[in-house]
Order: sequence, then C-alpha cells, then structure tokens
Amino acid sequence: MKYLIVFYITVFFTVTGWTQDDPVVEAIQDFMDFATYSEGAITPEQIENAGRSEFIFIDTRTKEQYESNHISGAIHIEWRQILAHIDKIPRDRSIILYCDTGLLSSKAHFALRLAGYNENVKVMFEGYNNWNARQGPR
Repeated sequence: MKYLIVFYITVFFTVTGWTQDDPVVEAIQDFMDFATYSEGAITPEQIENAGRSEFIFIDTRTKEQYESNHISGAIHIEWRQILAHIDKIPRDRSIILYCDTGLLSSKAHFALRLAGYNENVKVMFEGYNNWNARQGPR
C-alpha cells in the first residue's frame, strides 16, 4: 500500500508541477517519513476482536457495487467524493473505509489523513473481497 501511495503522489506532483519546497509537499513527506508499512490498515480479525459495533463502515466503491452487496450498516461514499462528504465522517468515532481490494479505499484514507483525520480512520486490509470470503455478506 505504501508503494502505491508513493506512486500516486509522484504522478500528482508531476502533473501539477509542485516542488519539494511547497508546504503541501513537505506535509505529505513528513507523514510518509514516519508512517509505518501498515499505516492505517486493519484486518477483519482485528475488527471482530475489537467489536464490530465500535466502527462506522464506509463503502468507497461505486453506487452499483454498494447496491449489489455491502457490509450491513455501511455508509456509501465513493472514494472520489470522500472530501466532498467529509461532513458525514465523524472525527470522534473509529472509521473503516473499504472497497473490493483496499486500493480505492487507501486513496480515500490518504485524502482524509491530509484533511486532518488521524488514527480514527483505517482501511480494511484486502477489502470487501477478503471480508466477504471470511465473514459472508452481512
């Protein structure tokens, strides 16, 4: 996941023309310097051990995917719209973002981290596919 984030940041800076002296770039680099490999990830086992009711689930997939099947009680906010709907995401609750594999939800996670959300936002490791294989739809 860390390498994917580095890739997207590199592409973003290339397209936008930002430099390393930009304050935004510095803030991102500060985060990346101290982020652990599994920064922001949580496994289905950890979710179950903590108690599923402790979390708010946000499905970051498309509307069609969400309507087809999702984790019971999950809120739908497509990953591209996460910042547009930031007012729906509490800062005082534990949030779990998920998509099918973790790829799209990791993008939403990174955006929320840059927007000031910290340890309360996690990405479900290996996404809904892993959850569904282990838990079955709920």
